[in-house]
Amino acid sequence: MSHLFQTYGRWNVEIKEASGSWAVDTNGKKYLDFVQGIAVTNLGHNHPKVNQAIKEQLDRVWHVSNLFENGLQEKAAEKLVANSSGDLVFFCNSGAEANEGAIKLARKATGKTNIVTFLHSFHGRTYAGMAATGQEKIKTGFGPMLEGFHYVPYNDPDALSSCEVENVAAVMLEVVQGEGGVNPATEEFLQAVQAFCQKHQALLIVDEIQTGIGRTGAAFSYEHAGLDPDIISVAKGLGNGFPVGAVIGKKALGDAFSPGSHGTTFGGNMLAMAAVNATLDVIFKQDFLSDVKEKGTYLLSRLQGLKQLGIVKDVRGKGLMAGIECHQPVADSITALRQHGLLVLPAGPNVIRLLPPLNVTKTEVDQAVETILHVLSKENVTV
Repeated sequence: MSHLFQTYGRWNVEIKEASGSWAVDTNGKKYLDFVQGIAVTNLGHNHPKVNQAIKEQLDRVWHVSNLFENGLQEKAAEKLVANSSGDLVFFCNSGAEANEGAIKLARKATGKTNIVTFLHSFHGRTYAGMAATGQEKIKTGFGPMLEGFHYVPYNDPDALSSCEVENVAAVMLEVVQGEGGVNPATEEFLQAVQAFCQKHQALLIVDEIQTGIGRTGAAFSYEHAGLDPDIISVAKGLGNGFPVGAVIGKKALGDAFSPGSHGTTFGGNMLAMAAVNATLDVIFKQDFLSDVKEKGTYLLSRLQGLKQLGIVKDVRGKGLMAGIECHQPVADSITALRQHGLLVLPAGPNVIRLLPPLNVTKTEVDQAVETILHVLSKENVTV
């Protein structure tokens, strides 16, 4: 009998060790890991530079609270600001906390309360995160949600332009919806979002928790469309597995987060900052990001070949974030792939999601695609 709350539908696999793109379970079975902690270990498991930075910090100091100056935070913030549209950073512990902070910052800075988000979005499991999420299943059973959130169809510029919500503090979106099915936004839609914000004098919040830190071949996914967000939320890949999140905002918002307005006990602690600095030193290099973009194009081109199978409805993604939409539920296919040594995720009932490490090799991509082809061929249907 487990003494854990059964909040997860866990796989019957326990990982005992992992390195790079590979993981080994307690039975000695080896897996090609295209989950990577749900887009967290962007540099793969056990990256030597990140490991070394954390080990060195372990012998110095772990935690002193945010009552003290923290030079490691300043260094990490400088790197995030240099590679984004923001000027100021608040460090926290997770993506949900980052989105919570982003929502608080937008409301306090504007003095307005309404926030427009999108159907099939996912922004976390706090009350503000659930309220921002455009999926009813996330909210079921938890009573009244935080008020002020309004949902518009994703990738529908006309629906957005006709949205009549007043007193809009912000529009909040993912440039590629992850949990909602790996849905990339069109450029037309993103430009409509930017125009809507300008019309309503609203802030633009981009949730980069899954798409950020190099995942799409740029430091942040909004760069591909030339967006100019006021607030960016990041986490997941930020510490390559060490729990950490951040809110990045423009200088004009600084007064809204004055002393005493927001805080965290553990956020920005020395161990987390050691992990962040080492991770960003590797990922935020143009050669590295260009390589991610190239491998992302290669992955999606290889996956396009799956469309020959009747079971496959669509293949889509951005960079090293890919989704294979099928004409039927994919839970059994994901189990079969795991049995064949490939770890992948669902993104809704009918989509197989691939999130390899950013330093994956083309040989590993080929192996993954061949395994998927083998498994889906056995489940092929004619439509």
